[in-house]
Amino acid sequence: MARNNTITDIDNSTEEKIKKAARIVFTGKGYAAAKVRDIAAEADINVALVNYYFRSKEKLFEIIMDETIKKHVEKIQNVINDESSTLEDKVEAIVEHYIGLLIENPELPYFFVNEIMSGSNKLPKMVSENKLFMNSYFLKQLQARQKKGKMAFHPVNILVNMLGLIVFPFLARPLLVQSGTIQEDEFKQIIEERKKLVPIWLTQIMNQ
Repeated sequence: MARNNTITDIDNSTEEKIKKAARIVFTGKGYAAAKVRDIAAEADINVALVNYYFRSKEKLFEIIMDETIKKHVEKIQNVINDESSTLEDKVEAIVEHYIGLLIENPELPYFFVNEIMSGSNKLPKMVSENKLFMNSYFLKQLQARQKKGKMAFHPVNILVNMLGLIVFPFLARPLLVQSGTIQEDEFKQIIEERKKLVPIWLTQIMNQ
C-alpha cells in the first residue's frame, strides 16, 4: 500500500509540474505557437511523459482552462451574491477580478471564442457560469434600479458591456502590438488603467 501511495504521489507531482510548465508556455508563446516540446523543456522532462499524462497539447490546454474556470467561478460567486455591498462596489470588484484573471490567463478569451465557434461540448459549462449572473443578487440590484426608473434599459446590457470592455482588449492585443499601435509594456499599462476606468464608465451608464 505504501508503495502504491508513493507511485500516486509521483504521478500527481509530475502532472502538476507539467501543468505549471504548460501555463508558463501558453502564457508566454500563446496556444498556437506553443509546442509539446516547449512544455517538456520548461518542465525539464521528456516529451513522451507529457504525452503519457495528457495525450496531447489540446487536452492539456483544455484541462488547464477547466481548472482555471472552476477556481474563477468559486471566487466570483462570493462577489455577485454579497448582499452587503452596493451595485457600484460589485462592478468594481467584478472588473478587478476578471481583468486579473485574464492577465494571469491571457489565452482564456481565445479558448472561449474557439469553443463557442466550434460548437464544443464545453458550452454547457459556459452557460452554467452565465447562469451564476442571471440568478445572482447583482442582477437583482440591477433590476431594482431599472424598476425605480434610475436605469432606462435592460440590465443584460450592463453585463454585455462589462464583458466587452474587459475581454475585447485581450482579443485585440495581437493586432494592437503587431500593428505598432502600442508596445507590449504599454498594453500592460492600459489594462491596469482599465481596472479604474471600466467601473467609472459602467457606473455612468447605470445612472442614465
